Formats: sequence, C-alpha cells, structure tokens
Amino acid sequence: MASVALPIIRRREGVKKNRAHGARPASIACVVAVRIEASAVDLLTVGTAFPAHRVEQSVATGSLAALWGQRGARVDAIERLHRSVGVEQRYLTLPIDDYIVPRSFTASNDLFVRHATDLAEAAVRDALDRAGLAASDLDMLALVTSSGLAVPSIDARLANRLDLRRDLKRLPLFGLGCVGGAAGLARCAEYVKAFPGDVALLVCVELCSLTFQADDTSAANLVATGLFGDAAACAIVAGERWATERECSRTRILGSRSVLRPNTEEVLGWRIGESGFRVVLGSELPAVACEALRDDVDRFLTPHGLGRDDVGLWLVHPGGPKVLRSIEAALALPSGALRYSWQGLRRLGNVSSAAVLCMLREVESDGAPCGAYGLLMGMGPGFSMEMVLLHWT
Repeated sequence: MASVALPIIRRREGVKKNRAHGARPASIACVVAVRIEASAVDLLTVGTAFPAHRVEQSVATGSLAALWGQRGARVDAIERLHRSVGVEQRYLTLPIDDYIVPRSFTASNDLFVRHATDLAEAAVRDALDRAGLAASDLDMLALVTSSGLAVPSIDARLANRLDLRRDLKRLPLFGLGCVGGAAGLARCAEYVKAFPGDVALLVCVELCSLTFQADDTSAANLVATGLFGDAAACAIVAGERWATERECSRTRILGSRSVLRPNTEEVLGWRIGESGFRVVLGSELPAVACEALRDDVDRFLTPHGLGRDDVGLWLVHPGGPKVLRSIEAALALPSGALRYSWQGLRRLGNVSSAAVLCMLREVESDGAPCGAYGLLMGMGPGFSMEMVLLHWT
C-alpha cells in the first residue's frame, strides 16, 4: 500500500497549581506526535442495475414537448435545453408515456418504494456474484437515496429479500443527493477501518424520474427532465484483516475529505410539498461548485504526498456540462481527464448518488493501470462535496 501521511494528535496538558506560591501558572500546551498506522481498505467490486426502460433523449424530449407545448411552453426552448445537457439516453422506471398521467405524491412514492427495492436488490446480487460473496458475509449496510421516502427504510426491506444476517448494522442515509455515492463510500471505508475484519456494503438507489412534476415549466425543471435518470449501484468494501486473510489485491481507498460551503442551501436540492419533490437547481451552481475547488483538492492531496498531476483517473460526478467544464477549468485538467464523467452523462444521464459508482464499474471493466491514483468526487445539496482517494495495486 502507498505511504499515507499520518495525523498528529494534539493533547493539552492539565494545569497544575503551584503549591509553593499558591498561584496558578500559565497553561502549558504539549504537542505529542502519535504515529497511527493507517489501515488498508479494499474496494472489492461494484454492482449495478438499471430499469427495463431505456429511452433515447429525442423520444423523451418529444413526449415532454407535446405535454408542455399544450400548456403554453415554448417547444423550441424545451428542445434546446434538452440538447444542452449532453444526454443521449437514459434508463427510466416507467414507460415514457406513463409519466404524463397525473399521479399523487402518495402514488409516486409507493412506486418508488416498490421499484427502488427491486432495483437495489438486483444491484446487490450483481455485486455479491462479482465478489464471490454470500449475503451472510456482510457486516454493515449503508443505503443512500434522495428520490423517495420509505419507513421502514429500503435497507430493511433488502434485509428480508436477501436474507441478510439479523445482527447486520444498517445506516440509511437520506438527503445527500448527488454527493451521496462519494460520501457513502467514505463512511463505509471509515467503518471498516474501525472494524478491519468486517465487510461493508454501500447501496445507492435513485429513481429521479418518479419525482416528475407535470405542472412545473420552470427552466430548472425543464433542464432536470432532460438530465436525470434512474439507476442503482453498490460497492463492497472490506477491512484490512479481512482482505489480508484472502490475499486481496484490488482498489485501495486511501482517504477522504468532506467540504460544506456555508449559506448555499438554495443552490441545489428539493422542495418537498403536497405534489412531491420539486427540483431546486440554481444558475449559480457551476460557480459555487468551483469556488475554492483547486485549494480544496490540493489540501486533500498534499498530506498524501500527491499533487493533481499524480492523479491518473478523475471520477467526478456528472452534474451537467456546465459543471464539468467549470471543474475542468478550475483544476486545469488536461483534455480527456473527465472522460468517465462525460461518458456516464451521455449513456445514463445524471443518476444522482449512483453516478460515481457507475463510473467505478466502468473503470473496473476497463482495468485501471496498476499503481494509478484516482480521485472520486461527488457534489450535492448543502452545497457539499466529498472526495475519495483511490489507488489501484
């Protein structure tokens, strides 16, 4: 495993009273350097699953233009906005014509619970098969979603479907949006560092199409209906002891970093009300996403002894063409550095938290060069960002 910078723990010594003079001296602060051995974390594999309905962008655009054109929206504007997002095809939970049928929030959410559970189950079975593991090998399950509500949560329903262990630790995470895949991967890595003999499963399932708002002809919603798609993806992460016993040599997770920009709640997210989930997509998103981005990335890489030039694979969430171009410029990336992001955008659209895991699956299929470093980066509501450093051995 590559060397990793080790943290310094700062410990403040207690203040002792000077008995001879009855006075209390100035506090003495001691800095004690404690070497902490970094645990290896292995990303074993990634599983994916997609709905049955694959739709070309032109077909989706035509259906929505017909709907909104009857309500006074400019068809040419709809077509222009859908072309601008760079999506060629997407997977949708329902046939395209079913989205035009009026549906209550309750009915849409019922569809989410049923289809999200089915799709997540398929992704988990795919990952377990690829890793050669049984469901009983899993010690912890983190489930990320932001496109529907379920209590009991989807992970509890998966436990019954997959016959997971009764002592399985569960961590349902809602509201992270597009940053959820990177954040979930980081939290699972931290879990197996604490429990190096364990195996953690991250599941991201997003059915963005089921949030469709037929009466919303705002520019933000027009863009969203051309950009977002549906998918489920999961990653299996193992601790050092587990991996060592099995002589695993796969993708290593070396560290992560979280960033939350203050006072940016209205840049990206949902407004949830009687009709369901209404998209919040501010025009300032590309600028906010790139604010201090170069410094954030450099501060993350430097303790690992790395710079941006050392990163061979950039796996950046495909938030849309404007965001990706802004990131390329902000980080001064060479041409083609974000190829997996652009490829994912064309083939799947923006599938929210599942997107970065889908890109990892493509890297796994292509075969990353041995010794290469990768930076996986997600961005989402808050405005928040999560970075995960990878190393292929």
